[in-house]
Amino acid sequence: MPTFCLALGTIAVIARMMRTSMVELENADFIKTARSKGLKKYKIVLRHQIRNALLPVVTLLGPISAVLLTGTFVVESIFNIRGLGGYFVESIANRDFALVMGLTVLFGTFLVVANLIVDIAYGFIDPRIRLKK
Repeated sequence: MPTFCLALGTIAVIARMMRTSMVELENADFIKTARSKGLKKYKIVLRHQIRNALLPVVTLLGPISAVLLTGTFVVESIFNIRGLGGYFVESIANRDFALVMGLTVLFGTFLVVANLIVDIAYGFIDPRIRLKK
């Protein structure tokens, strides 16, 4: 149940963004070209449309990971689960500033790593995006 509560809003945001991206690409020139070549609908969707529609969705995954992490504070308190979120809130109440700073650095590091993974994923999804030497 806690996982469902955390994931429900996130799934809705990702699904809506994916749908919007797919609809925008319906009338793109490269999709029209693929149709005129006689490609089947499922091949056009799988090979061309989804790959290009994933870029905005992947862009959202970095900030969404931060939302999921900070959402654990609320979910842990509602479902009475002991975790880092509850520990963080408890350390604020006890004025344990060293622990607050340490957990803030941990959560910040997690966000930076998530954004780094998103940036690396760009190179795999879109071949036009590559690291220059």
